[in-house]
Amino acid sequence: MNPVVAVIAPGMMGAAVGGRLVEHGLKVLTSLTGRSAETKERARAAGLTVASDEEIAAADFLLSILPPGDAVNLAQRFAPALTASNAKPIYVDCNAVSPPTVERVAAAIAPTGCTFVDAGIIGSPPKPKDPTGPRFYASGPHAQKFAVLKDYGLDIRLLDGPLTAASAMKMSYAGITKGTQALGAVMMLAATRGGSADALFAELKSSQPQMLAWLQRSLSIMPPKAYRWVAEMHEIADFVGEDPAGHELYTGAAHFYEQIARDFDGNQQAVKALQAFLDKGAKS
Repeated sequence: MNPVVAVIAPGMMGAAVGGRLVEHGLKVLTSLTGRSAETKERARAAGLTVASDEEIAAADFLLSILPPGDAVNLAQRFAPALTASNAKPIYVDCNAVSPPTVERVAAAIAPTGCTFVDAGIIGSPPKPKDPTGPRFYASGPHAQKFAVLKDYGLDIRLLDGPLTAASAMKMSYAGITKGTQALGAVMMLAATRGGSADALFAELKSSQPQMLAWLQRSLSIMPPKAYRWVAEMHEIADFVGEDPAGHELYTGAAHFYEQIARDFDGNQQAVKALQAFLDKGAKS
């Protein structure tokens, strides 16, 4: 029989991952407790089945896909239902969290008797009827059990090493990509304030065309997501915690994304200035 998968929660990534599994013939459960009308519609469009915590605890897999600041709370919320369940689903934490946070999630799941797998997602949400999708890096002694879902449309790549190797991979990759975006955006805004935006754009176009093209693609879609990256930058700061300078660097990136998130929800002064810089190529 096909496995039953629960995906919590049906945000942009969670709903898309659930939708991919539905496309491949699986029943996918989710919880909509306290969720917005937009989230409920997203879950409906993806073909997810609304279920109670007890029904979710009877699934074969429970994929936790939500903002990193909620990862521990979700595990604690489901612990009683998982403890009471005879099914004992495989709990896969797919969130952008540091290894210490993974260990806290695993500790919350351990008393339930469920198998725990660490995973990190790299890439954009999968699109309907598109065979490509994000990569799920998975680690831990039971990661091979999660790999069963490769047969249902997920790109799952197993890593050797400790339980938290997948999250270490995610933190490293996101630290480079999202950290670079923060640095680029800060300098573009500074150049705009300093009156050198045109010169900076021209120099980047001449000497760093690939970097400029990547920043244009990435930063044009960053502002609506900035609020989700605040906690992720703090997780990365914890990941590099033994390096004081690195910790300070990513704490600063968290403050920057927090600032952009506030601006995006407000008058969008910084967001519009950043977009004006990114649009210079189109104008030229």
